[in-house]
Amino acid sequence: MGSFATPLSGLTSAQQQLQSVSNNLANIDTDGYKDQTLTFGDIFAQTGATSGSGDPIQVGSGVSVSGTVSNFTEGNLNATSTASNMAVSGNGFFITQGANNTLDYTRAGDFTTNNAGQLITPSGQLLLGYPAVNGVVNSSASLQPLQVTSVISPAVASTTVGITANLDSDTAIGDSAASSSLNVYDSLGSSHTLTVSYVKTAANTWTYTVSVPSTDITGGTGATTTVGSGTLNFNSSGQLASMSAVVPISIPTLADGATSPLTLTGPFGTVANPTVTQTATASATSATSTDGFASGTLTSYNVESDGTIEGTFTGGGKSLALGQVALASFANNQGLTSLGNNSYQPNGVSGSAVVGLPGTGVLGTIVGGNVEQSNVDIATEFAKLIVAQQAYSSNAKSITTFSQISQATLAMIQ
Repeated sequence: MGSFATPLSGLTSAQQQLQSVSNNLANIDTDGYKDQTLTFGDIFAQTGATSGSGDPIQVGSGVSVSGTVSNFTEGNLNATSTASNMAVSGNGFFITQGANNTLDYTRAGDFTTNNAGQLITPSGQLLLGYPAVNGVVNSSASLQPLQVTSVISPAVASTTVGITANLDSDTAIGDSAASSSLNVYDSLGSSHTLTVSYVKTAANTWTYTVSVPSTDITGGTGATTTVGSGTLNFNSSGQLASMSAVVPISIPTLADGATSPLTLTGPFGTVANPTVTQTATASATSATSTDGFASGTLTSYNVESDGTIEGTFTGGGKSLALGQVALASFANNQGLTSLGNNSYQPNGVSGSAVVGLPGTGVLGTIVGGNVEQSNVDIATEFAKLIVAQQAYSSNAKSITTFSQISQATLAMIQ
């Protein structure tokens, strides 16, 4: 009867191989799934005798599954054009957090959002990363859920203004040129219009005056209030030769209660890199700029290669970082324990997670709007399926043969 154990072990191993292949084929469309292959080991009885040459005499006792090997090579990337989707190109795993605060790791980037606007896996786990405050990512902070909807950008007060303009050199002394106008923002996000007026006071010399509506200032009188002025001196080629700021641009106590005074640098660059010229063409302002902006609501977002989630807000289409996706790597990916739902957990064999920013160290980069597909190769799986089927049939034939021999032996005894 001991003879049946050997082919039975073969039947069991072949069945497990069939089950593994079937599982691979079943997950051929599962995002982030990694192909698995069984490895087998032979079973030999302990040495009971030796040959004349002293070699051990051992009779094989069958086969058993010795391990499962996962193929962690990268699958093909599929463009979904969904902002919340992302894929890891290279080494690394996304870090997710379940309801019990347990950290899991996955290659599947088919993320969606929950009611709170946080990125989650299809099973509801939160995607973790580094938070951003006022558009600046803090990679030293602890990992937090990443929020990509219902985000309001804070107002940022202007600190620098810029004007690109030309002043007509044919303007008569004592006459003015076309003024420049631009908007700046205070700490509450309120807009204030600066008007820059120009008067030619001598050949190649102009004075400029910066004013704001008096209604913007507490206790303001008249239509406008001067908040800055200066002198521009040009050389014979129309290039800025020197610039003297008589009064820096400083808006006093603001009527809306914002932080004041609102002090601004600029607006014509530096003598080494000026943004104003004097030529014999019509006076005109070609561009203005400021670094401040009003508060806005999120309209769209995208994920950069370094994992930064860049959000676009109303109010001039400004962009701010919403956070940055973190990745984890392990010393031995094969040691990870599969939890199902495309998730893994580390253990003593895999080593602890090493967390970092995408594109640093051994970590790969992020491809936004894509998901990594299963790396199962259907042709390879069919070949393994045929081999497993033949192994199963062969071992079944062995059992039939042993059965016939046993029946013949019993018949002889009877």
